[in-house]
Amino acid sequence: MSQVVDVAIVGAGPAGTTLAAALASRGIEVLVLERAPAWQWRAGGVFTSPAAMRALERAGLEHEVLDAIARPIPAMRLETPGGAVARLTYGADRGGPSAVGLDRSRLDPELEALARDRGVAIRRGARVSAVKLDPNGVVTLGVREESIRARIVVGADGSGSVVARAAGVARSARLPPRIGLTWHVVDPRPAADAPDAAPDARLAVIRDGYVGLAPVPAGRLNIGIVLGPSWRAGLARDGAAVTTRRALAMVPTTADDPIAWTEAIPCERIAGAVPLGGRVARRAGPGWFLVGDAAGFLDPFTGEGLHRALVSTELATTAIQAALGRTDGRTDRATAAAAYDRAMRRRFASKDAVSLLVQSFLARPRLFEYAARRLADRPDLRATMGLVMGDLVPASRGLDPRFLAALLAP
Repeated sequence: MSQVVDVAIVGAGPAGTTLAAALASRGIEVLVLERAPAWQWRAGGVFTSPAAMRALERAGLEHEVLDAIARPIPAMRLETPGGAVARLTYGADRGGPSAVGLDRSRLDPELEALARDRGVAIRRGARVSAVKLDPNGVVTLGVREESIRARIVVGADGSGSVVARAAGVARSARLPPRIGLTWHVVDPRPAADAPDAAPDARLAVIRDGYVGLAPVPAGRLNIGIVLGPSWRAGLARDGAAVTTRRALAMVPTTADDPIAWTEAIPCERIAGAVPLGGRVARRAGPGWFLVGDAAGFLDPFTGEGLHRALVSTELATTAIQAALGRTDGRTDRATAAAAYDRAMRRRFASKDAVSLLVQSFLARPRLFEYAARRLADRPDLRATMGLVMGDLVPASRGLDPRFLAALLAP
């Protein structure tokens, strides 16, 4: 490794390793620094749309790998406390590919292996304690007693990124503080791992929160729970196991899903994220970039996390090449960073607006119930909403006044 590495990436999650692999394939020297000594389950999403699968294919994962780590899911069933059910197919009912439940215990290591195969140096057990940014020169990262120097540093270390804090761009989330809890359980249903009889995923809205249930490979089911502020005191008093049982008890059994998930056998400990979500004032500046959740993450309700992270790495790859002078045109570091920030804003401004609109409905249970029943009764509107949530059509369609009028009309 040279005295000054081209790019240092903080975080070896999907965003960090995907970006590292893309940069290395273009002849850029990359060092990834990851605090965890080995891969471990962390609170994160597993349900994702076909758009994310296409992005993983573009990143370089082979079809055989993708088939092994992804569990096809025909639809997501959006369920309200009042009994409304809107089945969102993400275009699968119209001949397109289905959504999937991902095995993150295999996906994340595959992306890390892809980066290593392309020549990326990955140092695990390396916690970055400080980042000193120099707009006109070399970035310095503190790792234990060592200083690492890089021409560009990338924060791929999630909400609360050390790079975002060093740049002074970290901001609190727009939504009230929420708690994210997630883990896997054994799925006892006969069709739990049969592609020709795959069960739907479920997204059940409960009091001040919601519960997601998504089948994943190897006969397991991922449970993800997001809880609002009213649950905080009970969680602190009674712990995660008791709190999650209370939340799961609010999810009714159905003819299609008769399992009482409160009794399911856990496959690992419950992982949490508090607070859930975050935002940044900017996503890049001279000598630094943010990708993945570090670049801002609103809410997992729309299932946008992984696809958003992968798109950010594609946009960052182009901008970092320009910032390092590896493109035909002459672009200085500040111009390349500004171009990335604009591209991210253009790409996700409408989706963020849709997510905030959904959250405003969730905050008004009677309005959300009303809208969910309209989606359940109106197939065209339901199809459009599924495509918007799955990043398969421009999110602006969900903000079109004609769509909103049709959704809210009696």
